[in-house]
Amino acid sequence: MDTILYYICVPLGYLMKGCWLLVKDYGAAILLFTLATKVILMPVSVWIQKNSIVMVRIQPEINFLKVRYYGDKDTIAEEQSKLFKREKYRPMLSLIPLVIQIVLLMAVIYIIYHPLSYLFGASDNVMEALAGYIGADSSESSFQLLLVDAIQKGRITADLSLEGVSPAELSSLVEGVSQFDLQFLGFNLSVIPSKAWGIYSLVPLFAALSSYVLSLTQNLSNVLQHEQSKLNQYGLMAISVGISLYLGFFVPAGTALYWIASNLLAIAVMYLLNFLINPKRYVDYAALEESRRQLAQLAALDGEKKRSKEEVARERADYRRFFRIVNKHVVIYSEKSGFYKYFEGLMEELLKRSNLVLHYVTNDPNDVIFTIAETNPRIKPYYIGLKKTIPLMLKLECDMMVMTTPDLDKFYLKRSLMQKDIEYVYLPHDPMSIHMSFREGALDAFDTIFCVGPHVAREVRATERVYGLPEKKLVEFGFPYVDRLIEAGEKENAARAALPPDPNRKKEILIAPSWSEDNLLDSCIDSLIESLYSDRYHLTIRPHPEYVKRYGPKMNAIVERYASLVGDKLSFELDFSGNRSIWASDLLITDWSGISYEFCIATKRPALFINTKLKCLNPNWQKIGCVPVEIALRDKMGIALDKEELDRVSETVERLFAEEEFYRRQITETMADFFYHPGTGAAIGAKYLLSSLAAKKKKT
Repeated sequence: MDTILYYICVPLGYLMKGCWLLVKDYGAAILLFTLATKVILMPVSVWIQKNSIVMVRIQPEINFLKVRYYGDKDTIAEEQSKLFKREKYRPMLSLIPLVIQIVLLMAVIYIIYHPLSYLFGASDNVMEALAGYIGADSSESSFQLLLVDAIQKGRITADLSLEGVSPAELSSLVEGVSQFDLQFLGFNLSVIPSKAWGIYSLVPLFAALSSYVLSLTQNLSNVLQHEQSKLNQYGLMAISVGISLYLGFFVPAGTALYWIASNLLAIAVMYLLNFLINPKRYVDYAALEESRRQLAQLAALDGEKKRSKEEVARERADYRRFFRIVNKHVVIYSEKSGFYKYFEGLMEELLKRSNLVLHYVTNDPNDVIFTIAETNPRIKPYYIGLKKTIPLMLKLECDMMVMTTPDLDKFYLKRSLMQKDIEYVYLPHDPMSIHMSFREGALDAFDTIFCVGPHVAREVRATERVYGLPEKKLVEFGFPYVDRLIEAGEKENAARAALPPDPNRKKEILIAPSWSEDNLLDSCIDSLIESLYSDRYHLTIRPHPEYVKRYGPKMNAIVERYASLVGDKLSFELDFSGNRSIWASDLLITDWSGISYEFCIATKRPALFINTKLKCLNPNWQKIGCVPVEIALRDKMGIALDKEELDRVSETVERLFAEEEFYRRQITETMADFFYHPGTGAAIGAKYLLSSLAAKKKKT
């Protein structure tokens, strides 16, 4: 380290010597040296200022990303990384000032401890000889200061005869050092305060005060530091003041002088750069403040509870139990209780047609599967939280994994490292197209896709052609969940028909948005409620399960905002295990949610679509060359309004009620060829799984 520091100090030593020769005053030379380093490093300061402005300029975008994807750390990190690349922002640049300060401070300490080397150019031979003469240890950091003191006190004179030292060199050194004045404002700059105390106790206090003033002004005016949290600001201030106080006691006073001057000049440089490159010309501070407000609101409302000790212990036990069981054939993974309905028909058929044991992993400790398993010993449920699911998936050993979660191998859920021949089966959780509403490559890591209808098969094959992917197994599965909805809808219609007409019955309107950007809950829920809240309707607001999962605090804020209106005109449905609100409603209002087709198909009733921002997670969806069904069928299922037409919501709702019979016929005709195997999809899916398992068994 001393060798590295020596070479760093060579150019800085020349600079210090030049300053000293110019002013012939050591204290003034240190001040001039400090000023010179600030001037030399001004291009770096400009670079850092511009980089800091970029960070603050994009901070509103970052904050809005955090609001939009609140709780989804993977997506936030991914989007933030894209933003940094787009703006060419380099986070590590913020460390450069700290690194420079540390290097300069170490160099100044080294130079002040070695004035004979850097100011007077004394050779190592001379210093070794002089150290031996006065009995000093040349390995001590302060031995050159001891030599300076010895020369100035007459213990070392020019007429000494030292072996290996020329009289001329010694005379020149003694003459120069004799005139070397270490005093500045009454302080000897070579003195270490911890060894002198007295008036020198003020030195570390002055150093700490300069750091305090610098931190205070930076908190107020530094383009980047001003935007930090109070905890960060005052935490850094405490660290800076503490380090300054500590160093001030244990390094020569000259170093403290440099530190004080450097801090005060840093303030001047900061205000100069703020004048020349004014952040206000580049940063939208109003947007920044609004983004902060929204983020703070979410943070304040984030009522996510920590898991109890019982839940943690339960998870640990289930995790161990899962891996104790060998020869698992079918494992099902569900994110939460509301997803059981998508597995229900398939599981019933598998249990009916075989003696299989089904292993059901869920992230939800209150999943309905635990109640169902109480009456069916061949269903083995396991509560495994999301964090534990990650290693579980990596260590998984089974024949088949069935899941509704896309993006396998893209984010946190990976294919097994332990068993390479597991067949991963994607089970649909909505009837929509898969190439626009999923991320690019979301199904690439699956071996088998259960297809809702011909549109999904076309999209998968087209994707394989465009990207040169190997063909997957496509199973003409259908959508058993909608079969149950249709059955429930028919019962509801029959029950309604059996009742005498009730002129006072409120029309049931279901508001069920998607969870994607610009969905109804984020963009216009207030306008919808204002337009429809009346004695004529009962409004049920049913958010997408993924919205509640990702943005629970925002959902809580909406519920809280309308708590006083909840009653016979308005209610919120946050339990997704049931479906009555779907088939019991007279009309659906949605944006781009897949629930629209579930509702329209099950009930044969129309939907009012609000044209929010298109739900598109794949910006390259048009490469596939297939028109998504959510676009193609939109006008056949109801009426679509732009957000600018929300003042027409009430009249459009009445029109849809009046034309209910027209839409019943049109929806029936449109949906005739939409699904594979209506009513028998679950049986077909079970047959495929069983035949695949049988084929695997033959191979072994």
